[in-house]
Amino acid sequence: MKLNVGLGSSSAAADSTIIKDAEANYGTDSEIEYIEGGRRKDIGIISAIFLIFNRMIGTGIFATPSTILLLCGSVGLSLFIWVAGTLIAAAGLMVYLEWGSAIPKNGGEKNYLEYYFTRPKFLVTSMYASYVFLLGWAASNSVIFGEYILYAAGTEVTRWNQRLVGLACVTFAFLVHAFLLKWGLRLQNVLGVFKLVVIMIIIVTGWVALSGRLDIEPTHAFTNAFEGTDGTAYGVVTALYNVIWSFIGYSNANYALAEAKNPNKILKVAAPLALVSVAILYMLTNIAYFAVVPRETISGSGRILAASFFSIVFGKRGETALSVFVALSALGNVMSVIFSQGRIVQELGREGLLPCSKIFASNKPLNTPLAGLFEHWVVSVIVMLAPPPGDAYNFILNLISYPLSIVNTFVALALIGIYLRRDNFPDFKPKIKATLPVTIFFLLSSIYLVIAPFVPPSAGQNVYEHLPYYLHCVVAIGIFAAGGLYWLLWSQILPRIGGYTIDRATATEESGWTRQVLIKRYADGSEVPVRF
Repeated sequence: MKLNVGLGSSSAAADSTIIKDAEANYGTDSEIEYIEGGRRKDIGIISAIFLIFNRMIGTGIFATPSTILLLCGSVGLSLFIWVAGTLIAAAGLMVYLEWGSAIPKNGGEKNYLEYYFTRPKFLVTSMYASYVFLLGWAASNSVIFGEYILYAAGTEVTRWNQRLVGLACVTFAFLVHAFLLKWGLRLQNVLGVFKLVVIMIIIVTGWVALSGRLDIEPTHAFTNAFEGTDGTAYGVVTALYNVIWSFIGYSNANYALAEAKNPNKILKVAAPLALVSVAILYMLTNIAYFAVVPRETISGSGRILAASFFSIVFGKRGETALSVFVALSALGNVMSVIFSQGRIVQELGREGLLPCSKIFASNKPLNTPLAGLFEHWVVSVIVMLAPPPGDAYNFILNLISYPLSIVNTFVALALIGIYLRRDNFPDFKPKIKATLPVTIFFLLSSIYLVIAPFVPPSAGQNVYEHLPYYLHCVVAIGIFAAGGLYWLLWSQILPRIGGYTIDRATATEESGWTRQVLIKRYADGSEVPVRF
């Protein structure tokens, strides 16, 4: 396989030099072919559905309804918040479907933001890289895995035993995807079916309770459903974040479209089917909770709401079994998260943006993005172990959800910019259209979710026991700022010191696939790939 690298005004000799250096820096021909042009097409419709399904249904529906009720004050407002969160997720899905059908590459938002925000050059890429590189997305559900496993074992949950079990969970997910790629996808599918069965048990039990055929005390949750409503700005937005956290993952297939057997079919079929199914299941599960568990018990149950549900219906044995079920659901989510995040890190490494990019870009030695998977494992472990007792889950949840709202704001803004200046983007030809009204709705929703968390909470509504209510916002902004400082260093300060400029080179393979390589251009006309 021969690479042709488009470098603008480069000479043939310079092209040859860049090709050889690129191969040396990013791998052999066979490896490059695997990474892009010859990438194995392992993801079909079923795998894509469960890739999205597993990412969305982690522990959110089992752990967050109690917090949402506590913040909203009433059953009616809680259910309304779930509907509002569903609409935001649906709008977001449409936006991501349009982007994905126009740019069917691995990497998701990175590609979309780079496409529109081209000035200052590389700034948006650096800030996004910081967001991906420094956030441990798999940490929260690993923590929940530890909590539910210990609860099922009848062991007192402490700060360290919970997190050590969580460490075992995230480590298992990393090792499976690093060493057994196809088996990892199969296990995700099995866990997806398993958690679907658990949710259906909860839903059917709720129907039986509503019919009066269950031998429990009626909750009367839907009588005066809005009684006790406390719709403060902080309460509503924090409740929305909990709902949106439960829907995170609707764009999961966008991160691995280059590995999809039919990207457009997956976007048209798998993603909408997964989201609609999950939205219906979430609403019916909430109704089941309210039909079985008294309102006061829900408010005080914290993250073991589902266990309380099974305890009321099936007794102690049912409670223990459900705890194991929820833990396995968390494992499925962790596996799905690491699968996608490892590939985003690899995409950033492949264009030479990260420190030690050669390592992160490579698929050696296992034909998997081992370095990207390992990086996410390391960050997830750090994030999991750092927060104080009692605040770990909520802090991690908000620390991931908040910066995602910032990213979504700019993804929607970019699509609106393309709509308004269509002639400036003649190569933007999506097979799926979100429409301008839907994109505007998603933009306004995302802006609200960015601004509202700075409103101080009412007494007793702070979701943290020991941390300031705004800490996750400050940390998230600091992460993006770190990316900006990194950009200033490698794209502005070092080039001035070294007497070169940085540009992108497009490496086109015989298969027709392309990849990006960052290059240094010196005043004498010589060009070499960037190596950090």
